[in-house]
Amino acid sequence: QVQLVESGGGLVQPGGSLRLSCVASGRPFSSRGMAWFRQAPGKERGLVAAISSIGGRTAYADSVKGRFTISRDNAKKSVYLQMNSLKPEDTADYYCAAASTDWTTSFSRYDYWGQGTQVTVSS
Repeated sequence: QVQLVESGGGLVQPGGSLRLSCVASGRPFSSRGMAWFRQAPGKERGLVAAISSIGGRTAYADSVKGRFTISRDNAKKSVYLQMNSLKPEDTADYYCAAASTDWTTSFSRYDYWGQGTQVTVSS
């Protein structure tokens, strides 16, 4: 069983930055792939970024490549999403998720989800 708690969301102006954090409790953590998903009003939840269990492999949605960076600290049971050059279209609820395997970008392989943190990009 894994519990996930996100933090770091908020209101930011276009071009600004935010860093989302996700802390996990329970076990195991270091053997699980982790990811951030987002869901905007009226849209489906979609993958933003994924990272493998030991952090050696990452993947990003095309819309965030070059602007967002996912990272993890297994000692702290934490995963992060650094978001730079934010755009209004990045506005969404952002969810941290833990996978049943060490690496995947498949939505169906993510077993555990946080409650989400809201990100609003607006002037």
